[in-house]
Amino acid sequence: MTPMHFAFMCAFIITTMGFLLHQTHLIPTLLCLEGMMLSLFMALSLWSIELDISSSFLTPMLMLTLSACEAGMGLSLLVASSRTHGSSHLQNLNLLQC
Repeated sequence: MTPMHFAFMCAFIITTMGFLLHQTHLIPTLLCLEGMMLSLFMALSLWSIELDISSSFLTPMLMLTLSACEAGMGLSLLVASSRTHGSSHLQNLNLLQC
């Protein structure tokens, strides 16, 4: 395993642990999700460059596009929850309450 692969794997594991352990506010949760997607993007980009397959260059760009859409959706949910509930605590966002 090269140091570059080890760095991507460590970045993904650290952001996954951050996502699992710090689920009180919406902002750190979104940042951890974004870190996971960016580490996967870098790993897929490195993989397609190493294999030198021109058909696999589309996959990282598609994933980066979906990651940007996910970030935009998460920020819009953050703004909507801050306006309606007054805070970004995930425990206050129970959809079963009226």
